[in-house]
Amino acid sequence: MSRLHRARASRVALAALLLSFGLSGPAAVSASDSHDRQLDTELAQWERTGYNEPKEALQGLQALRSSRAEANRPDHALRIDYTIGRVQAMAGDMDEARRWADRLENRPGGQPLALLLRAEVQDRSGQPVKAGELAQQALADLDPGCPQETPTFQVKAGCDWRSTYTALRIVARAQSARGEPASAEVRLLRALELAQSAGDTFATLMVLSQLALNAQDLDQPAVAQQRITQALQLAQGDVGATVRLRIVESSMAALRNDTKSQLALLEDGLRLAAHTTARREVASMQASLADAYMHTQQPARAAMLARQALPVVQEFGDQKLERTLRHNLSVSLVLLRQFDAARREINRVIELARGDNDAVRRILQLRELGEAYAAVNQPREALRLYHEERSLSAETAQRKRESALRQLSHKYDIEARQRDLELARRQQALQDQELTNRRLAQYAGVGLAVLLGLSVVLMGVMLVRVRDTNKRLKANQSLLRAQSERDPLTELANRRHFLSVMDREAGDAFRGALLMIDIDHFKQVNDRHGHAAGDMVIREVARRISQAVRSDDLVVRWGGEEFLVFARTVAPSALQHLAERILSGIGSQPIAIAEGSLRVTASIGYGHFPLAPALLPQHWEQAVNWADMALYTAKSQGRNRAHGIEAVQAEDAQALSQVETDFEAACSRGLVRLQTLLGPEQPADGTH
Repeated sequence: MSRLHRARASRVALAALLLSFGLSGPAAVSASDSHDRQLDTELAQWERTGYNEPKEALQGLQALRSSRAEANRPDHALRIDYTIGRVQAMAGDMDEARRWADRLENRPGGQPLALLLRAEVQDRSGQPVKAGELAQQALADLDPGCPQETPTFQVKAGCDWRSTYTALRIVARAQSARGEPASAEVRLLRALELAQSAGDTFATLMVLSQLALNAQDLDQPAVAQQRITQALQLAQGDVGATVRLRIVESSMAALRNDTKSQLALLEDGLRLAAHTTARREVASMQASLADAYMHTQQPARAAMLARQALPVVQEFGDQKLERTLRHNLSVSLVLLRQFDAARREINRVIELARGDNDAVRRILQLRELGEAYAAVNQPREALRLYHEERSLSAETAQRKRESALRQLSHKYDIEARQRDLELARRQQALQDQELTNRRLAQYAGVGLAVLLGLSVVLMGVMLVRVRDTNKRLKANQSLLRAQSERDPLTELANRRHFLSVMDREAGDAFRGALLMIDIDHFKQVNDRHGHAAGDMVIREVARRISQAVRSDDLVVRWGGEEFLVFARTVAPSALQHLAERILSGIGSQPIAIAEGSLRVTASIGYGHFPLAPALLPQHWEQAVNWADMALYTAKSQGRNRAHGIEAVQAEDAQALSQVETDFEAACSRGLVRLQTLLGPEQPADGTH
């Protein structure tokens, strides 16, 4: 017997064994249902084989496609052809996968599977947002056939649960890439319900691992640990699944800044994978280890591992992992001062990401590159990446807020519709009562008068209730608007509120003072003391800033560890004293945290607008940018200080724009005169 037939025979036997241990449902099932489940299990096994051995899987699937038993079932033929296209995508042959999608589209019932296969191609090409759009279209036809509530023992006949499950996970990845983890969780829980209902252990543990990462994005570490523990319990004895879960565990450890655990998990996973034929799992482990070494200041080892993994990743056409590897390689090369080679890798990453809207990944890449350039004293490139990252972070944060507001608004809309339905029901009951009253009026006039009186009372009660309901609804809507403009951690105004103030009061002729404030070395606070301590520091700094400013000044949490003060009426001569009070207020006394106390300082950039001496009009966004550039100068010259813009030599708007374009050079040439204020002197034992 050939190796192919032996492999196929063993997998058929394994399929039957799996069916007997949890996939077969109740004992009394039809022959058709049994055949459907056996095919589903066999296709799932070929998919797993195809991840590392696509040629073997494609040969087995082609043999299955040609068998006489399957030729008489069009629905089975569709699922087999979809699986062939999916394995082609796993192998990196995207053109062949697209051809299989075209074939599916032209056959009865093949449209949703064609859309799903095209979504797979986009997802494996590193385009998660485009993939999510296609998968969402496929779900419109796939999901209605599946049960909407958890069944007692199995999915119902007519439900292509595996395709629906795959589409839900792709949509969830797209939502995570757009910075919408709350929406992604809804999709993943639905996928988990389907996998558990079908009794598929591997599918269940895979979606549990995705739920664990999503819980990390939602800042729910306990939930994330619970999910990954469930997945590991299911994976016992399955080396391939355990290796994949080690990668997920290491990602979670990295998010917790637990570098020791991250390296231990990756090295254990690499040890497990090395004793198998799982070349892709080995490459994935090498990629994750390269990332870990990059973040632990071992750029040479990171670059070596990235170069070892690249050939395998390119062989399988895994552009998503290739992007990660090349990014880690570019950061490592920057740290090794091999700038030309680093730029080539950066350009290759940009080329691979063309058309992708994965903002979360791009923000992380910009931050890591900026920190690397700053570490090797390349301030111009670091500043450019810093501004690009901040702009993209602001857009992503806005999308997160809008997503949360949409969900909250949807909740209130449902409650309003329920109230309307209840009102309509009561009004209908009232109308029915009136009809009854009319019939009774034929027999008793007195009874008519009584019933009419009762009707008037009921209508009055209803009107009062409707009025009260409308008042509560309006109050809830006002509260929602107010909450959307407050930062929940500090209770300060947020960026949304500041933008609304600027829309009302500012424009192209902004007047007043701006102070941009950034907590020094805040990342070290999170790394050394944890995010809970970081939150305590942010709250206390917000309180100290609020105490230092005047009652009519607006204090805004600008984002992360940054704050903005808008002083509408402060005189230019008094602005220096305001900056001194804020510096002293933040840095003069330590901040109490759970582990003891912590000394924290801040850097400030400030200016009074329009800028002296020309007093040229500026839009408020330009004013914010000037204060931001002064802040960056303060941080680059030692932190724990404030730099204020005293004067700018510019006769017209064009000259002012040129100074703004290259602020650092303008300062060097004396076109910008800065005022420097030093913060409180810190003790010799350090600040953190």
